[in-house]
Amino acid sequence: MAMKRVSPVDAAWLLIENRDTPMHVGALLEFTKPEGAEPDYLGKQLERMREERRIPRPWNLRPVNAPLVGPRVPLMREDNDIDLSYHVRHLALPQPGGQRELGVLISRLHSHQLDMYRPLWEMHLIEGLGENGFAMYMKIHHSLIDGVSGMRLLLKTLSTDPDGGDTPAFWTIGEGSRPEKPPEVAEPDDSGESLLGTAVGSAMGTALTGASTLTSLGKAAFELGSSRLREGDLAIPYGAPDSALGGRLGGQRRFATQQYDLEELKALAAASGGTLNDIVLYLSSSALRRYLKEHGFLPARSLTAGVPVSLREAGDESTGTSIAIVVTELATNYGDPRERLEAIQKSMSEAKSHVNSLSPSAKESYSLLLNAPFITSLLAGLGGYAPVPFNVTISNVPGPTEPLYFSGSRLDRLSPISLLPHGTALNITCVSYAGTVNFGLTGARDSLPHLQRLAIYMGEELEILKEALF
Repeated sequence: MAMKRVSPVDAAWLLIENRDTPMHVGALLEFTKPEGAEPDYLGKQLERMREERRIPRPWNLRPVNAPLVGPRVPLMREDNDIDLSYHVRHLALPQPGGQRELGVLISRLHSHQLDMYRPLWEMHLIEGLGENGFAMYMKIHHSLIDGVSGMRLLLKTLSTDPDGGDTPAFWTIGEGSRPEKPPEVAEPDDSGESLLGTAVGSAMGTALTGASTLTSLGKAAFELGSSRLREGDLAIPYGAPDSALGGRLGGQRRFATQQYDLEELKALAAASGGTLNDIVLYLSSSALRRYLKEHGFLPARSLTAGVPVSLREAGDESTGTSIAIVVTELATNYGDPRERLEAIQKSMSEAKSHVNSLSPSAKESYSLLLNAPFITSLLAGLGGYAPVPFNVTISNVPGPTEPLYFSGSRLDRLSPISLLPHGTALNITCVSYAGTVNFGLTGARDSLPHLQRLAIYMGEELEILKEALF
């Protein structure tokens, strides 16, 4: 069997995988069936997809197992005999089959670990969503894919043509594959900010590369110090206040979604003199402020966020993880909406200016500099007890600009689902799609009860901001 060496970045996800912190990411895709679809439409789609045998990397990779450590060595082997009846599953929602029932199901599915002795992915085809809808839930281990590469592979399978015939299964499109006509993807707001994933991945990988990083790490430390002397107001890593978002996590997850009109959010960004990403951070901050205040856990100091930044060069078609992190204030200590937004804009602007000022060789080491103590605690099994570099990860992923279809079914909503290491009980990721912005909130069930309220508060805070700016 062909073997593949796992990069230090991606090996880190295998090292911290356990029942309480499963290291897979996911996506929830909600569709409307084509007009006149036959009663057995979904059954035929499932049968067709399970017949596929052309399964390229990364979908055919499974961890190599070694004595004592099991599937935690930095090697993958290709599996040429994949049981698709295991990986591709058919489920149905209980009636009435609405968003609440779907959210409960996805929360449960995302809580379960992937089988580390098989290729590290699953797809669940879910029927019974409304009168004429269905959903697909995909999950794949973060050692195989990050948000940028995951979005790219997803776009290669879906079609812009509602009459384009049967759509290839996701797992038939792999590294280096190219669609006949790639869907257009929105230009990233804020200089290419962010992707699905969390703060620790890039830094962990850099840490595992050993002594060869010391020169670039030292240079990054020097440049960070120089920047702080020049600017003075950068958000301080490990300055995160204690909150309900920290501590040890249980393995169960909650998941909630929100969808907004993209042009409406862009209009708010323009009216405030900021960016779309500032509005994403504002909505997240304001909802968190209300949620924590309601539960009596609002810290006196501002919460901080880690915002992933892509390090990929233009045209980079690789899978795996390639991110750095900037730290920004969320201004949760500001009661006035305008003051909160202005504080977020200022902090984010200074964080971006700092990262952009770093030399290319220092950017990835910058993440190590920020996260090395956190990395060490996770690898040593002390995650949740040691300080964290920031309270929450917030990602904004540019997605397709035009409607997409799966075998004639229109994709109505694309919601990202992320992972949670100990010490960070919440991840907020949003994806733009066909004129909408789709938020996915992934939370630790035992740490954050009633997670759906966070999504509700986002919508209410959006209306408050509109009143303040217009």
